[in-house]
Amino acid sequence: MAMKRSREPWMPADDFGRSLPRGVGVNLLVADIVAEVAFCRDCLGAMVLHDDEDFAAIELCGSVFMLHADHSYASHPLSGVVAGAETRGAGVEIRVYGLDPDKAESRARARGDHVLSGSMDKPHGLRECHIVDPEGYIWAPSAAIRT
Repeated sequence: MAMKRSREPWMPADDFGRSLPRGVGVNLLVADIVAEVAFCRDCLGAMVLHDDEDFAAIELCGSVFMLHADHSYASHPLSGVVAGAETRGAGVEIRVYGLDPDKAESRARARGDHVLSGSMDKPHGLRECHIVDPEGYIWAPSAAIRT
């Protein structure tokens, strides 16, 4: 399927690519980009840098990650991996350090999102919770336990 974009992106794709810092990047393939953008914004408190029918750039706790609609990856080898998948990201936990887990959990519950585990102090020094997004990805907002 071809791209569905109905408006110009906020910057050319090659400029965006060159603007990304060194380090690890995350790109999530999603069936419903509108629902995923809303989850990132309304539950995680992320800033949406750009979103359209094909793509979104999201800033969260100083990091930028991307969402791509499944159809935008139709000619990419990764498209076969997610074809027919009921749940995305099986076995992947997306940890967001410095994001208050109690606030994220509260927003998730208010939105009706699935809270896999509520906020709790863990022996590794973090308070965290686990929230399932509309695509099935597991997010773990966490903050250092202050003693």
